[in-house]
Amino acid sequence: MPAIAWPRPDLLELSWAALAVCCLGLMIYSPSWETIPFHVIWISLTLLYGFRVWGLTRTGVVLGVVAIGSAALILRDTFDGRQPWGELFEVPLLAAMFLAMVWHARRRVRALETARALADERASLLEQEEQLLHNVSHELRTPVTIARGHLELLDRRLSGDVPELDVAFDELARVERIVERVLLLAQAERADWLVRTPVPLVSFLEDVLMRWAGIAPRAWLLGEIVDVTVTADETWLRAALDALVENAVQHTDDYGHIVLSARAEGDSVVISVADDGDGIAPTQLEEIFQRFARTDASRSRRAGGAGLGLAIVAAIARAHGGSCSARSNGGQGATFDLRLPLHHASRADLEAAPGFDLGVAAGSASIAG
Repeated sequence: MPAIAWPRPDLLELSWAALAVCCLGLMIYSPSWETIPFHVIWISLTLLYGFRVWGLTRTGVVLGVVAIGSAALILRDTFDGRQPWGELFEVPLLAAMFLAMVWHARRRVRALETARALADERASLLEQEEQLLHNVSHELRTPVTIARGHLELLDRRLSGDVPELDVAFDELARVERIVERVLLLAQAERADWLVRTPVPLVSFLEDVLMRWAGIAPRAWLLGEIVDVTVTADETWLRAALDALVENAVQHTDDYGHIVLSARAEGDSVVISVADDGDGIAPTQLEEIFQRFARTDASRSRRAGGAGLGLAIVAAIARAHGGSCSARSNGGQGATFDLRLPLHHASRADLEAAPGFDLGVAAGSASIAG
């Protein structure tokens, strides 16, 4: 039968062993005071086990030595008439209490091990998923590029307006956008990609609105903006805002209102993109930030989406230590809030940017609020 291999005792365990031996010695040489060292042994053993959860065999051996040793000394003093017989009952009572603590401690250890194993498994699955997205996206680029090259050659040979080729080019462009977003999503899950710099919020939102105003015919409006400087990766933050604005464009008709604003809430700044489109069903508010989630498959197909834009926004917000949420206004539009930690504020007042109603019809900053 192989010998039991116990780990080498550490300083804390050796210190307790020395204390237990001293207490047993006091019980031998001072029988009238043995109650004090007796309880010191059991209390210190309980405290030690709280820091060092041993295996069942080691626990049984230590418990047996302590119980038999202390019981033998009390039994000796009982026969000599120095202790009442009732003192013997303290040994099984304290042993039972110690065993109850051992049971709860081992349950806690098993629960922590299970939670740690599940966390490691989840982290491994997420890493594999991100790697798969990255690999698949790279693999898709090559056939898409080859297909586009052959279609361009065919288009030059036919030298005419061929509707079928236009459809093929549009679909290839859609695949390319999906591939780029998958790559963006795989990267956005990694916070170590961030390069944080001070970003003045007023000028940043002005630039975002000006760029989109020249692309989509909407009634654009820059609402109230808290004049702060956020510490963020400007490239990733712009990608997140572009995704939110693109989502608003896709779900509004021509000359529909889209409002960009920002407000301070405690130690955070909340950037809002509001529209007066058809809103979001309450049951879908929690799902739209998941990967490949779409509120309306047919509408997303028409807009060329694959349910990745809002997932990218959520990933970028998490990487910055923030969050993203959505609220619908009873079928009268939707508002998306991007919440970021506010590390530095240049001013605490609200600045309403004058002269930035770029829409055909002027609107109010509270359209979707």
